[in-house]
Amino acid sequence: MVVENGTGRDAASWVKARAPLWQGLATEVNEATGRSRATTEEALKTLETYRTLARDLATARELLPGSAATAALETAYSRLHVAVSRPPRLGRSRWLTLFREQIPAAARSVRSLTLWIALLLVLSALAGWWLISRYPELIGLIASERMISGVEQGHLWTDRLLNVAPSSILSVQIFSNNAVVATGAFCAGILLGLGTFYMIALNGLMLGGLLAFTHQHGLALSLVRFILAHGPVELSVICLAGAAGTALGESLIRPSGPTRAQSFRACAEHLGPLLVACVLLLLGAGLIEGFISPSARFSIPLRLTVGVGYWIAMLLLLSGKLFRRSPVSRLSGQP
Repeated sequence: MVVENGTGRDAASWVKARAPLWQGLATEVNEATGRSRATTEEALKTLETYRTLARDLATARELLPGSAATAALETAYSRLHVAVSRPPRLGRSRWLTLFREQIPAAARSVRSLTLWIALLLVLSALAGWWLISRYPELIGLIASERMISGVEQGHLWTDRLLNVAPSSILSVQIFSNNAVVATGAFCAGILLGLGTFYMIALNGLMLGGLLAFTHQHGLALSLVRFILAHGPVELSVICLAGAAGTALGESLIRPSGPTRAQSFRACAEHLGPLLVACVLLLLGAGLIEGFISPSARFSIPLRLTVGVGYWIAMLLLLSGKLFRRSPVSRLSGQP
């Protein structure tokens, strides 16, 4: 009994001594759980509060099991544990990591596949050119009656785009369409890569067929003039998405993990940043196609400059050099 009474007196004195500190810790817990961003000082203070709560909770469970004080400490510790353990939001450092490391790593891993997909696109375009040049009546398989009628009358279907919708609305529609094609080429890889092969080959066939058809009516140069500014990046992004989709299919055919599901999940997580880059690049291509490509005010040299310049910017983005740290930042340890 003497030991128990002594223990009770020790517990009571300990609670009395720690109570003022717990009030300050409760305030810090409330601030930390409601904070969306934190400075370095705030983060260090939160971690110190977390450690203090952990020590006090362990002591309270030993001296006062099942008491109200122990329950209050457990609640505060649980709330702070959730705040400390939650994943960081996409802040500046996360975006820089994405552009400097994750996107370049994903692009390097599918470099050879991208070249093969680009070759498939070119061969499909050549096949489409030969097919329509040899059998012009088959143009109905890849073009609508309205497009065919317009070309036969001497004008492209692209000539009236600005009359249908303003450039801003047109850019959104073009971006949506391009994003659907790129995402489809990526997701079709789940069909063991065959879906990606089909989509890339079909797009190449359509491109070559339309070029052959417009060439037959003396409008091929006008079509090239239209796609000159946005086409290089747009076609490259489709090849990138196709390569990523092929890699997904390969992860199922030749799994690198213990199971096909784990291999597919790891491959998708690795290539996810590349899809982010594709979406951003298609957004820029949509703006160019909506504001520059249909307008007669822009000359061919200017369109060529925009197309090549944007394509070089794409290469810099995929290599990580677009957001590369300066030597001064690298020495100082800044992001």
